[in-house]
Amino acid sequence: MAQRGVFWVIDDELMDDYIVAEILVERASVGLSKSGTNYNHKLLWEHVKPPGCNKPYNYYPRGRVEISNKGKPVIYMNKNISEDAVGRILKLFDISERPKIHYDGSEHYKCHLD
Repeated sequence: MAQRGVFWVIDDELMDDYIVAEILVERASVGLSKSGTNYNHKLLWEHVKPPGCNKPYNYYPRGRVEISNKGKPVIYMNKNISEDAVGRILKLFDISERPKIHYDGSEHYKCHLD
């Protein structure tokens, strides 16, 4: 069953909810969830950014997997995320069929590449 969550693509590597959750547990940072089931990029970044990174949360391409009210996955993400990364997102968020992908060009998902 498809999972909801957030992700970043940093130097062509996918940082997803599983990695984020591991980092939060490792660093004992709990209670950062926006609604109890949904992570917020801005709130999480200070706790999960790579060691030595001084970039803001919105520097790297990022996105979110949501589940529609019909139970279908929808991916909202920056337009600079490659098709290779999309394949990894599908696998890591347990998405078995090609979902609707919304390449979001709004300020919300802009990064240094825009």
